[in-house]
Amino acid sequence: MLVEVKDIKKYFGLVKANDGITLTFKDGHIYGLLGENGAGKSTLMKILSGYQPPDSGTIFLDGKPILFDSPRSALAQGVGMLYQEPHDMPPFRIIDNYLLGRDDNILLNYRTAERELKEFSTRYGFSLDLDANVQSLSLGERQQLELIRLLAGGAEVLILDEPTTGISSEQKAILFESMRKLAREEGKTLILVSHKLEEVQELCDYAFILRKGKYIGGLDIPCPNEKLVEMMFGQIPPRTERPSFQLEQPVLDVRSVSISTYRLSVKDINLTIRAGEVFGLAGLEGSGQRLLMQTCAGLVRPDSGQIILDGKDITNWSYHKSKAADVAYIAAGRLEEGLVAGLTLTEHVVLARKEHSFFVDWASAKTDTLARIERYQIVGRPDSTADELSGGNQQRLLFGLLEPKLKLILLEHPTRGLDVQSTNYIWDLLYQRRADGTAIMFISPDLDEIIERSDRIAVFSGGVMSRIVDAKTTSAEELGHFIGGQL
Repeated sequence: MLVEVKDIKKYFGLVKANDGITLTFKDGHIYGLLGENGAGKSTLMKILSGYQPPDSGTIFLDGKPILFDSPRSALAQGVGMLYQEPHDMPPFRIIDNYLLGRDDNILLNYRTAERELKEFSTRYGFSLDLDANVQSLSLGERQQLELIRLLAGGAEVLILDEPTTGISSEQKAILFESMRKLAREEGKTLILVSHKLEEVQELCDYAFILRKGKYIGGLDIPCPNEKLVEMMFGQIPPRTERPSFQLEQPVLDVRSVSISTYRLSVKDINLTIRAGEVFGLAGLEGSGQRLLMQTCAGLVRPDSGQIILDGKDITNWSYHKSKAADVAYIAAGRLEEGLVAGLTLTEHVVLARKEHSFFVDWASAKTDTLARIERYQIVGRPDSTADELSGGNQQRLLFGLLEPKLKLILLEHPTRGLDVQSTNYIWDLLYQRRADGTAIMFISPDLDEIIERSDRIAVFSGGVMSRIVDAKTTSAEELGHFIGGQL
């Protein structure tokens, strides 16, 4: 299938998300779509997948103009998209999610669905428990289910928007192998939207670069990363160095904490994080590091042990009580756990304030929102809704909602969906908080980021916190061995 987008324009108020973009995608190839946060990548792909209409311009499939009025109509024509945020029903089982929107009968054909799911899973090396609820799955497993749904729906063109963000290295390897098979062996067209240049170099044949809503140019892959970066930003952003800092008194003390859920148990965790320390948690997804972070945030109650914050026992405190005590938690699921789709940036700022009055001073709230937009370089307006923002700008908004003075910040994938320039900017802001004595604990699937940004690193393997290592004296290879259970 030959796919062409011609002179696509999409404006959100004064923001020109797509400003006359024309691109061509041929079958049997994997294309990279690159650009800084807010460059218009996700907007263009949402238009191509029927999620939203363009203001003007035309989509051609095999030379025929076509207008999609929904993702379902796009999939019926062979175009499907794997979005940054999973589009599924977490309380439902895998097999029920698979049938959603596909089987219109009163009595659903579970036998056929089970056979199809097993066939697709075997073909692409996926491993899914069909009776499990989606909410029990990792992000990578949810992506696998969504990919199967798209393929079963007849997708010949597959758009993957930041698919490796938040998934384990093992799941990434499975995803990459399935992508190669889909393009090279089955002749499908794949479009990879990503900020991770090493992944583009590994997978893609050609890269299109957008900047500020316009098409800048394209390059054959492989090519020098510096050339891609220069086209994305107009220059090569300077590399920021982690500033040295003298650690102070303990802020968080985790004493012999054990946590269990129906799916995972983590026992006897002991660690201390000091004021100004950046503490990384490394491990495969589902190894217990997220469970520890949720427990420290008051979202999960421990079975035993103590959690001490700045000398106070907060073991059984609720999330809201912990938040009032200057503990902030930014989850990986931006629109699922951090933001509210449909609410404006101004409304988010009002909701995030510590103190509330019966009447809202909307003029003051808008002024405050404009200041945060400028400070955190968010591509959006005070009246933009959270779901209108790109994934990277949603991440910036989450940081923009944090209180100015905090004792502890808990971060899941802090640079998820951010380009290199935005990543450096966010870490510069975190280093400023570090200088004010804020302790930072974070999870990242990127071992290089954990080593580069952390002072110390706790390693999780198979539900056990096996050791704490000094970031200055370890390497990604050594961490990988520890995560794999090697001594």
